[in-house]
Amino acid sequence: MARAVTTQRKALNTAIAWAIGLLIFFPILWTILTSFKTEAQAIADPPVFLFFDWTLENYAVVQERSNYMRFLWNSVFIAGGSTILGIIIAVPAAWSMAFVPSKRTKDILLWMLSTKMLPAVGVLYPIYLIFIKLGILDSRLGLTVVLMLINLPIIVWMLYTYFKEIPGEILEAARMDGASLRNEILYVLTPMAIPGIASTLLLNFILAWNEAFWTLNLTAAQAAPLTAFIASYSSPEGLFFAKLSAASTMAIAPILILGWFSQKQLVRGLTFGAVK
Repeated sequence: MARAVTTQRKALNTAIAWAIGLLIFFPILWTILTSFKTEAQAIADPPVFLFFDWTLENYAVVQERSNYMRFLWNSVFIAGGSTILGIIIAVPAAWSMAFVPSKRTKDILLWMLSTKMLPAVGVLYPIYLIFIKLGILDSRLGLTVVLMLINLPIIVWMLYTYFKEIPGEILEAARMDGASLRNEILYVLTPMAIPGIASTLLLNFILAWNEAFWTLNLTAAQAAPLTAFIASYSSPEGLFFAKLSAASTMAIAPILILGWFSQKQLVRGLTFGAVK
């Protein structure tokens, strides 16, 4: 009897998980399908799902109108650069908070997290003026630094959680053996926290890749990433849903592929620092 109840509970949990997964994935599926429709089919009422005339015209128009590879390279540079730079800064910060805490460590962590609650538009104007003064407006460098700073609290928090799961006695043993602070972090702590660091890298790369507010307000042409590439298909004449869907599909395809192939590592890293 108990086994039957357990089996039914597992089946119910599986069904709920699949239902939630399909619900989350449906907008992506609909975007992909719409990208293969004509503009008339894209706005048809009632909407058509699978039975329509499939076409690659939208992708051809997008390729002719925009330099997709330039937008893609900008996204890779900005998302990758901001994530790597954030990790370099966050690892020592998280190490000090996890293994050499002070009375104000928790207050500092909460303050860092509270900065994520600040409306981005509230600091847009001063940052815009600073970028003009420094000559880095519409540059990959400027956007890389901004995205690193806005995601840094999340990186520090995640790494802090992972590092807290590592026994401090291991690091003490390394110090007793004569390891310097640099060697302790690079050759003792980092290898043990690889799953957590990898999941932090992946999650923050995705956050930086999907960032739209700062990319649309601090770039124009030279450093515009794929989020700006998508926004370019919204015009005063109206929305071209089929072409917009094609541009969106081309923008999300790289990150979907990355997420698919790294999902096991991401889940492993996220559970590595789970709160017990």
